[in-house]
Amino acid sequence: MAKKILVIEDDKDIRDTITYALESEGYEVVSSDNSRILKFIDKHQPDLILLDNWLTDWKSDANGQQLSRELKSDPKTSHIPVIIVSAVSNIAELAKEGLSDGYLKKPFDLEALFGIVKKHV
Repeated sequence: MAKKILVIEDDKDIRDTITYALESEGYEVVSSDNSRILKFIDKHQPDLILLDNWLTDWKSDANGQQLSRELKSDPKTSHIPVIIVSAVSNIAELAKEGLSDGYLKKPFDLEALFGIVKKHV
């Protein structure tokens, strides 16, 4: 059975590229342009979450770092690896403060994407 990856990214081109690339590697991908999909995490049961740190159309003040911290602090979701995806220069610090399992700095190449996914699933 294919590993399932949840991709939360508001930039359609980046989201589509990640989805296509991971599907071509045999992963099942569920993608969303906003964090509301996390309300249905029990339904999707992902093996990994790729989470953009900055989603422009949020209805809350939370960012990826805060969402990651919430996921990692909840016993129901703490086992799911969370990778923060961002172009900010202090991404390593953001990822650490968000209790995430790693980070992927934008822009990234597909080898970096595949590497971090394989490391965590």
